[in-house]
Amino acid sequence: MAPGRMLEHLLEEAPRRYRVTIFNAEPRVNYDRIMLSPVLSGEKEYEQIIIHGDDWYSKHGITLHKGHRVVEIDRSAKTVMSAQGVTESYDKLVIATGSQPVILPVPGHTLNGVLTYRDLDDVNTMLLAAQSTAKAVVIGGGLLGLEAAAGLKSRGMDVTVLHVMPTLMERQLDPAAGQLLREAVESRGIRVLAQASTKAILGGATVEGVELTDGTTIPAALVVMAVGIRPNVELAKAAGLAVGRGIIVDAGMQTSDPDILAVGECVEAGGRVYGLVAPLYEMARVAAARLAGDVSASFVHADTPTRLKVTGIELFALGDFAEGEDRESVVLRDVAAGVYKRVILRQDRIIGTVLFGETGDGAWFSELKQKAVDVSKMRDTLIFGQAYQGGPPLDPYGGRCSLAA
Repeated sequence: MAPGRMLEHLLEEAPRRYRVTIFNAEPRVNYDRIMLSPVLSGEKEYEQIIIHGDDWYSKHGITLHKGHRVVEIDRSAKTVMSAQGVTESYDKLVIATGSQPVILPVPGHTLNGVLTYRDLDDVNTMLLAAQSTAKAVVIGGGLLGLEAAAGLKSRGMDVTVLHVMPTLMERQLDPAAGQLLREAVESRGIRVLAQASTKAILGGATVEGVELTDGTTIPAALVVMAVGIRPNVELAKAAGLAVGRGIIVDAGMQTSDPDILAVGECVEAGGRVYGLVAPLYEMARVAAARLAGDVSASFVHADTPTRLKVTGIELFALGDFAEGEDRESVVLRDVAAGVYKRVILRQDRIIGTVLFGETGDGAWFSELKQKAVDVSKMRDTLIFGQAYQGGPPLDPYGGRCSLAA
């Protein structure tokens, strides 16, 4: 997705400057990975999530090698070679190798029926498994894990989510929001086991179950590992480029080689690696501008909100939720309606926001945070959202909602 967006910008800014060749490890065109969850759940078909079809590449004179994984970059000769032996030269090279899923190295992790959740092939394999309406275990209670669990459940599977931490999505949510999320997930018929550590995956040639460290055994014909990702840097590392957690780039997305750029989940920019689409698209814009000759274009870090793509669950999380003496929280809880809102303030400025159940004000809170707006004058009504600003202070204990600092 990141290099596809980069090419869109480049074709607008410098349509005839380069002859473009793409090597794509997947045997297909560019599609929207964010929409894999709706494909898994049956809400969308693959054809509906294609970003650039074959005709788009043809129209722009782009050569696309499908199913060609690049295995070598020769920087001295300025060539790349695919596993099929196809070699192309370059003046400028853009590396966008993405990330690879983390596989827990427990006994049985190589059995048939153990999958990750990263691409369309993974989704297709899950859909085949779901036809048996058998039992599935998803290891990981983060974004991808919960989306996979919801999709498999919608296909008729009996699903259990295993999460090693006490609450779901602990990196994005505070404990209260994590508990509400768990209740929402369980209300969909998905079993959630927190503080559950996997000891082994059981079976002969194929998966038969999962054993936890406390001795519990959970039957399963399918195990989906969704415990995290890491930047795919092996190709860049073998080529001698500077690598940390990701491929190290400067603000212009340039690697340690002046003729090689990198964008996407494989990148480490300013000491950070990214897995959400908004910063990746910003990388794409900057890389295209640099390729078009604009040396001023620069990538700047900005916090990106987290949203869960499970139908019926509204969730928005952005910023810093850590406890500290220099910060305070404004909280609204409506247990009956399943609504939880928390805004974290430091020196009368928003540094973090968690919204569950009602997320319509997410963009407004995000803008206040980004602009570092002093919210002291709207302190009494802040948690009720943008629509309440400018009116008289509300009774903090009126109605069914409560406001607490």
